[in-house]
Amino acid sequence: MNRGQSFLLLLMGAVSLLTLFVILPFVEYVIASAILAFILYPFHRRLTRRLRRRVSTRFGEMLSALTLILSAIVAVILPLAYITLVFVRDLTAIAAGETSINVAAIEAEIATLTGQDPEIGDLLQTGGELLVQTLFGGFSGVLNTAIRASVGLSLALFLVYYTLIDGPAFVGWLRETSPLPAEVTADLVDRVNVMTRGVVIGHISVALLQALVAGLGLWAAGIPNVVFWTFVMAVLALLPLIGAFFVWGPAAAYLVIIDQVTAGVFLAVYGVAVIAMVDNYARPLVIDQQAHLNPAVILLGVFGGIYSVGFTGLFVGPIVIGVLAATLETFREDYDAI
Repeated sequence: MNRGQSFLLLLMGAVSLLTLFVILPFVEYVIASAILAFILYPFHRRLTRRLRRRVSTRFGEMLSALTLILSAIVAVILPLAYITLVFVRDLTAIAAGETSINVAAIEAEIATLTGQDPEIGDLLQTGGELLVQTLFGGFSGVLNTAIRASVGLSLALFLVYYTLIDGPAFVGWLRETSPLPAEVTADLVDRVNVMTRGVVIGHISVALLQALVAGLGLWAAGIPNVVFWTFVMAVLALLPLIGAFFVWGPAAAYLVIIDQVTAGVFLAVYGVAVIAMVDNYARPLVIDQQAHLNPAVILLGVFGGIYSVGFTGLFVGPIVIGVLAATLETFREDYDAI
């Protein structure tokens, strides 16, 4: 390696670090935009193909991207924003000691069974305060988080638009730039595509479906703050061996404690017969068998992703580990003799 090549590599490394420093405050939105663009791209390709019959290719791509972004705003972003708003409202209310849960009935039942006098209300308030501090940096950080989220969301939508339009060219550039043989690069890209789509569809969509079904059960049983608990179950459903049971199970017991036995029994039966079956049957149906990952790997990816990049780590962690698995599989098959 001559002096010119060494200098160029050093310059590339320095600029890469500076670029990372610049985008670091919004890295989770950049990642979220990449995931959303990845999900929307198959629809973008089909819609562009149809629009080409009426308009020019470039204008068709732009119109398709704008249409899909508007559809995503209506179908995904606005409902998610509403759910997040309700979640924050209920969480701050719990942290302030205000909850619609019948805490007195729970404390009385526990005192009858154990002879102890637990402070369930204080425990709930402490847990709420801890979550507010962890997620937003305290009550004062809620507004700052909302402003930052608005800016980040606007940025993410612009990134989705340009990724849909120029994404294929970028992938083509990566294929040409890759130092690997063309067939190995093509195999790696295909495996990463399958693995990523399998993780997104097989784990994220099933978790959201399970949370929605469980939320309907909570609503039918009369549990307060249904949107809040549905949001919590959507997170827990991404964790193998934990799942939404950690919400609907105690909720059923809570209903029995406050003398709503019929509702409690209904929720318990509904949880076993419907909610639990969603994960057992829906996941094998929607996940690509080529993208299977061990539940322990998913669990590690979720926790590590949350710790590293925040909320979007719920989705990013398993995807990153899935891409690593695809890379290792490509290496094993194409360089087995090494």
